[in-house]
Amino acid sequence: MRNTVLNYLLLPLFAGLSFSLSAAPATATALKEPVPMVSQVQTPSSMLNLNTADAPTLQKELNGIGKAKAEAIVAYRDANGPFASVDELLEIKGIGNALLERNRDKLVVE
Repeated sequence: MRNTVLNYLLLPLFAGLSFSLSAAPATATALKEPVPMVSQVQTPSSMLNLNTADAPTLQKELNGIGKAKAEAIVAYRDANGPFASVDELLEIKGIGNALLERNRDKLVVE
């Protein structure tokens, strides 16, 4: 009986140890050089100019701007002249503070 109890207790222990040793890599692998993380800083050339962008570009590049709002932005620009600031988007129906803040870092007025 003592042998049976030892077999039930020790056999799984040794089997688990055997599996963990066989799963471990035989040699230590050399660490690769870390790749530096580059932040997504937008340069002025990658920003969207409100005074030159067309409706499909506005729709594609801005979050929450669909076809109707993109066309409304272009229509507002055609009717009132070029945008003086990004904040002028608030004058367009359907564009509120939340939508403007979501896209502010992508927009520029030149």
